[in-house]
Amino acid sequence: MAHSRRWLILALTCVGTLAFAPAKEGWAVNGSPERVESPYFFVDSDDPQVDRLPLKATRVDVHVVGVIADVTVTQEYKNEGARPIEARYVFPGSTRAAVYAMTVQVGDRRLTAQIREKQKAKQEYVAAKRAGRTAALLEQHRPNVFQMNVANILPGDDVKVELRYTELLVPTDGTYRFVFPTVVGPRYNGSPATGSGTTEEWIATPYLRKGRLADARFELNAALATPIPLQSVMSPSHKVEFDLWSDTETRVKLADTGANENNRDFVLDYRLAGDKVHSGILLSRGEGGENFFLAMVEPPKSVATAQIVLREYIFVVDISGSMHGFPLDTAKTLLNDLVGGLRSSDTFNVMLFAGSDRMLAPQSVPATRANIEQALQVLRGSVGGGGTELVPALRKALSLPREPDRARTFVVVTDGYISVENKVFGLIRRNLSKANLFAFGIGSSVNRHLIEGMARAGQGEPFVVLDSRRAPRAAERFRHMIDAPVLAHLQARFEGLDVYDVEPFALPDVFAQRPVVLFGKWRGEPKGRMILEGRSADGPFRAALGMSSRQTLMPTNALRYLWARHRIATLSDQEALEGAGSYRNGILNLGLRYNLLTQYTSFIAVDHVVRNFDPDGAVHVDQPSPLPQGVSELAVGGDVPSTPEPSVWAMLLVASLALAFALRRRAAVIGGG
Repeated sequence: MAHSRRWLILALTCVGTLAFAPAKEGWAVNGSPERVESPYFFVDSDDPQVDRLPLKATRVDVHVVGVIADVTVTQEYKNEGARPIEARYVFPGSTRAAVYAMTVQVGDRRLTAQIREKQKAKQEYVAAKRAGRTAALLEQHRPNVFQMNVANILPGDDVKVELRYTELLVPTDGTYRFVFPTVVGPRYNGSPATGSGTTEEWIATPYLRKGRLADARFELNAALATPIPLQSVMSPSHKVEFDLWSDTETRVKLADTGANENNRDFVLDYRLAGDKVHSGILLSRGEGGENFFLAMVEPPKSVATAQIVLREYIFVVDISGSMHGFPLDTAKTLLNDLVGGLRSSDTFNVMLFAGSDRMLAPQSVPATRANIEQALQVLRGSVGGGGTELVPALRKALSLPREPDRARTFVVVTDGYISVENKVFGLIRRNLSKANLFAFGIGSSVNRHLIEGMARAGQGEPFVVLDSRRAPRAAERFRHMIDAPVLAHLQARFEGLDVYDVEPFALPDVFAQRPVVLFGKWRGEPKGRMILEGRSADGPFRAALGMSSRQTLMPTNALRYLWARHRIATLSDQEALEGAGSYRNGILNLGLRYNLLTQYTSFIAVDHVVRNFDPDGAVHVDQPSPLPQGVSELAVGGDVPSTPEPSVWAMLLVASLALAFALRRRAAVIGGG
């Protein structure tokens, strides 16, 4: 019996270890064959001749004129080792950015990059690398994820790469927000069992250990020029200093805190005097006879609905490893306000998902105090662990039975660290008739491409909650917004101006505190007016905007790039629904015609001077990124939390071992042992 007891203790010890280890398919451990598919921890080089950290500085210069930002990003690379290197750096960008130019400075030579079809650019880069020429290649993996490769950086070389993009700043709640993402969060690359991953090599980017900031300097300067006096300017993410402050012009810079705080999004908020969105039309004359316009119309104020529609809410909450700690704590604060604010006539359900998922109830339950408290107790007991299997979780949630007389709303809460955004968008769009969807991104460096894309596909709104202090305000805005769309059945028409290629093709319902935005092209003379008509909560709505060249004509190409970027986003959304590659030619042609970086175009710059006469001896170096602020090392396959949920396989193993032990003991008793 003593031998049996020892065997049981050993078995249960092994089972305990297995039972409380969350599944981490798609996360890599150093040296594992999954490294090409998953992020991993950066390991300092043991070769003193190789510079493993060649990115020395990133400088961002932002110029905001009215509602349009023009941004220049300068990355400085230097090889401080003794061997030639090729540097690869995966970095983030704005989801709304139209990247239209790249230049490369090598010593005293300045190279202007050309836009090419993606595979042709890659081939040109590889040929230059093999020939010993310095070359730079900029690729887009997602609308907010880019990769820079710089080949043949010789010892002592200084290489500066300058990127330029423009974006539209659309106000929410009267606040204009500029966001510069500084780090790409580690992407969970799925499980073979669910087919929710990809084979994209960029996902295998290395990360520094938690709390370690990148050595590269990070500087940011912003200049704001507005036709209406500024009411306030502030950053909720970083400490900033003001070099200039006046009614219509302000210069802001990132404060020197002694640390390179490039482990979270830089956010700059500003409000204009009068506390309202100012409607208007901007016009520009483009190249080749193409002229562009941008119209922004303030929606009416929301009013209380005369009749409260019966509603059902399905909350889909990410409790994966990357949400462990601060992001999940923020999500709990948010859900406490969202669920706690439901009406007694509402019904709701809560799904918690990681590598697997579980529901509060088989079907939605009334929003009684007892049911709400039960949901909050389940959420409070979650600690975070495992992969981020959003696709199977959403598929299950969308298939839940529903009451036909209730309006259904899905609320997805996640940091968005997955690699299968298009699968998610397509799934949501195929189920549009079942519900609308609102997406809450939680954390300091969320995947805004996923959050904004889910809301766009679900005809809802995106929210990004930086920390738990801002969660109650986000919950209140959500409740205020869903009381009723403030504008429905919208249509725009133009009188006296010949317009075409208007984006979006069909106007969605508009929720509170966000303006209506249209892009398009025009012919002839800039005159006439735009009329927007629809239904508001208290009756018919009509707004008219006049235009004249004296007031509205812009001297820059910004509207040209912004229109093309919006059209590319529209085609990409449709491609997500119909299948990869179905709109490739349309997106490719737009990228080439308007000189824009897309999923099918890249920027390539090549120095035609042969500088490295032994290109085969160059060392490939992956520039590591810091873990986003507040993100656990579980996001990169780090240590497991102390009380994670057991996996199904581990529980089956427990049961099997228990049965085996019982049979062993029974045999011993029968045999007299």
